[in-house]
Amino acid sequence: MRFNLPILYTCILLLGAVTSVSAHSPSTVSPSTAVAEKQTVLFKNVRIFDGKSTKLTPPMHVLVEGNQIKAIMKEINIPLDQVKLIEGANRTLMPGLIDAHWHSMLAALPAMKMMSAEVADMNFMAAQEANNTLMRGFTTVRDLGGPVFSLKRAIDSKIVTGPRIWPSGAIISQTGGHGDFRMTYDIPSTSNGVLSRGEAAGGGIIADGPDEVRKRVREQLMLGATQIKLAAGGGVSSTYDPIDVAQYSVEEFKAAVDAADNWGTYVSVHAYTPKAIQMALQGGVKVIEHAQLLDEPTAKMMASKGAWLSGQAFIDNEFANPQVGANRQKQMQVQAGTDKAYDLAKKYKLKVSWGTDILFNPQMTKNQGAILATMTRWYSPVEVLKMATSTNAELLKLSGERSPYVGKLGVIEEGALADILLVNGDPIENIQLIADPEKNLAVIMKDGVIYKNQLD
Repeated sequence: MRFNLPILYTCILLLGAVTSVSAHSPSTVSPSTAVAEKQTVLFKNVRIFDGKSTKLTPPMHVLVEGNQIKAIMKEINIPLDQVKLIEGANRTLMPGLIDAHWHSMLAALPAMKMMSAEVADMNFMAAQEANNTLMRGFTTVRDLGGPVFSLKRAIDSKIVTGPRIWPSGAIISQTGGHGDFRMTYDIPSTSNGVLSRGEAAGGGIIADGPDEVRKRVREQLMLGATQIKLAAGGGVSSTYDPIDVAQYSVEEFKAAVDAADNWGTYVSVHAYTPKAIQMALQGGVKVIEHAQLLDEPTAKMMASKGAWLSGQAFIDNEFANPQVGANRQKQMQVQAGTDKAYDLAKKYKLKVSWGTDILFNPQMTKNQGAILATMTRWYSPVEVLKMATSTNAELLKLSGERSPYVGKLGVIEEGALADILLVNGDPIENIQLIADPEKNLAVIMKDGVIYKNQLD
């Protein structure tokens, strides 16, 4: 009998991930403790934030059947003995949260751990963090770099618990760019096809020139990428590139965009500076991540092209991912531009999504909801909640046919997917409720399955 060793290894790895999650983290919930099958569930007497409106509804009743919201009712017109009843008692029912810039793998472990750990260890930690992400109320994430394809399949198969994942795969970077995780002893590179540790692990991949960029894009799409991530400029956490460095040419961006477009999806880029953003836009890029050093001409250009700003609350507060040395100087430069970037985004009515972008800092991930709440520095609480639900869901639609899940997300409406939170209180009045999910999220449902229920 012959074994397919890669498949066998993956099975062992994922089974180990389940054991790791259930045995070593008291804050996580293994799949066996969740409701095994979808049920017909009635949320009774709930006030609804539907992901779009500015106010909660009066008390209503929401029926979930299978993985969809079947009905939203003023009066209950179904037999209660045929449903699982959850008494809302005027709690707020809202869509599951969406983080549009998450790193399911790279947030779960420090950078040096990624460069040295066994692949199994990396997956164990990512599986644990995926469960914690769901328990914070984030039922969907757009993963902007990292080897998460196996993790996504494990979640979708209910081998481990976690959010829906829109994966980008490896960050595609030029030599010396933001996604170049090589050590200096890996330079000069050779033509013998040997990959560095970061490349072999799937964290980042090097591509120079349009043909190589096109090839690397196609490889990530082959592996299951729902969108492509390129590094278009200098980064804070990367070692070799100053913030002001523009990376990739217009021709290289066009190669990436064309390859992604042929698969019905799009390219998103890491970029802070006007030059990096403008070159990416000229190449057809649809989504700009960060843009903290945005200026007025570039904001106008983004508006004219209908490009998205995928923004983050990068300010010097308790949730800042601490850097040291030269990287600290880069971090301060970026933080100083955040207020102006959001002012320009509002002035030119840019389409703005939100994400955390926690990278290489597993101690920071618990603050995911608290970081969302800090967006009230620039937007009202209801605008922030809309951003993390229906607006982020709109961004996900750019993946077109590559979207891995069929159905409507980010809203509470009939026919939408049943990704639902039941909150102890009104998050429009007090968005800080989201910052303490263990206390304030009474029920967490994803795809019609209840993963947390404090009311039973």
